[in-house]
Amino acid sequence: MPRAIALAAALFVSSPLAAQAQIERLPAEIGARIAAMGPRFDADVLRETGALFAALPAPSTDGLRVSENQSYGPDPRHRLSVYSPAQEGSSRPILVFVHGGGFVRGDIAPNVAAYAARNGLVGIAMTYRLAPQNPWPAGAQDVGRAIAWIRENAARLGGDPARIILFGHSAGATHAAGYALDPALHPAGGPGIAGLILGSGFLKMTEADKAPNNLAYFGTDPATYATRSPMTHLAQSRLPVLLFNAQYDPAFLGAPTLEMATGICWRDGHCPRVVTLRGHNHVSELYAVGTADDELGQEILRFVRETR
Repeated sequence: MPRAIALAAALFVSSPLAAQAQIERLPAEIGARIAAMGPRFDADVLRETGALFAALPAPSTDGLRVSENQSYGPDPRHRLSVYSPAQEGSSRPILVFVHGGGFVRGDIAPNVAAYAARNGLVGIAMTYRLAPQNPWPAGAQDVGRAIAWIRENAARLGGDPARIILFGHSAGATHAAGYALDPALHPAGGPGIAGLILGSGFLKMTEADKAPNNLAYFGTDPATYATRSPMTHLAQSRLPVLLFNAQYDPAFLGAPTLEMATGICWRDGHCPRVVTLRGHNHVSELYAVGTADDELGQEILRFVRETR
């Protein structure tokens, strides 16, 4: 599809933030090491990138109310943690973060949820059942189950059930998009969210994708892949979407963001906000939220403000 490829390339070049590199606000070693690791993602990249950011001062949770390991369902992994400002309030927007882990690992990641609370939102970090014991559509179903719990408990949490923003990264973006875009996974009233943020997600399974973790979640029958891929269901949704990826994402994690952006452009007749985080890799883009390089954090807050 030449026009789709051309539009994806235009989106990448014309992103208002494409020429900026806020990573330069961090110690020079961080940017240099990330660039040296290059466009790949594996256990070594995860470990080294985590160590770089662990050396920075940890953001404080002082002034926040934290309620950890709330159960939203019967499985031991049906857990979420809630972060909110200490001062009493109500009807705050709610940001729900779904972590990655290649479908087969990962746990509650509090960084984004705590950041949301420090900026006046209710932040929620959730986890979900893992493959291969729980293949498709378990992850997406768990997102839906968590959203239902959050809507039922929004008033107690100080949040507005009409302003829930769902945010998924990597495999978490797959699960978030799978739930948000596929009507077959919705309750009778629809997905129950106001907007969707997707970062560096694996959004389309194909027969060429042979990675064991992808097969563990999507299965081994290529005839099912289209139905199970979030990208397939894009035209069935009109949710506002913020998309981001990283300069050093491997192609199979960075390119789907641009493909989805292209689909939204054709779907809506106008294009969504797409942010390519210069100088970052697949995990540093998240680790940087709330640091001196707060490019992604500010984009998230702006999207929440504008989404009603």
